[in-house]
Amino acid sequence: MRERGDLIVGLLVAFLLLFPLGYLVHVSPRFPGSLAGGIVGIVALVLMLLTLPYVAAKHIPWVDRGLSHFVRKPTLLAIHIYAGVLAPILGLVHAAHKFESPVGLLLTIILLMTVITGFIGRYLLAQIAKALRGRKSELASLRSAFLDEPATALTMAAPKAPLSGWKRYLFVVADAPGADLPEDRGALAAALADTEFAIRAEEATNSLFAKWRFLHILLACLIFGLLALHIGAAIYFGLRWL
Repeated sequence: MRERGDLIVGLLVAFLLLFPLGYLVHVSPRFPGSLAGGIVGIVALVLMLLTLPYVAAKHIPWVDRGLSHFVRKPTLLAIHIYAGVLAPILGLVHAAHKFESPVGLLLTIILLMTVITGFIGRYLLAQIAKALRGRKSELASLRSAFLDEPATALTMAAPKAPLSGWKRYLFVVADAPGADLPEDRGALAAALADTEFAIRAEEATNSLFAKWRFLHILLACLIFGLLALHIGAAIYFGLRWL
């Protein structure tokens, strides 16, 4: 079930990134101000607002306590993910490839960047962290073998199931090697050095990509600010379908 959900989200993100290319073959200048375009825009706004409960529950304790009586945090996260992907898609449908307005163009760019940073944080960083834990477990096993000490309970754990779905094309499982350890101390020392280097490289990569959280939050704040400006301008200059 989780793999199916991940695949759906991945396909939606890919569709969202390709959707703006439709500007090359189709532009509908009047659709954003029409009744249908307005309804699509309102639905997109509602979906964007649905991403906020998870953020509030994650960072505000009393909101988390209040919402926990009605909905679990994994459910809030699922709503956050799906609403966060569907809202930009509907937003681009609402724009109808009309990128004449500076606010609309900037909003489109920031929407795409927000989805990309969210996708990186949710899926790619999770796999990097999982691989890093596997490397550390492997390092503990190698050190135990090098010092002729029994392996810890962590390193004796059964290996995890291999990745399935689209993840197996991007990541590899890095669990503890168990009994497949080199017997020669020279080979053990070389394996220790290689594993320590891999851990340092993965930690550096994880630290670099971890900045996505700040960027993701900043972009989300910019989106709601631009949305307020966009809606205010639409009301001020009039809605053609009213």
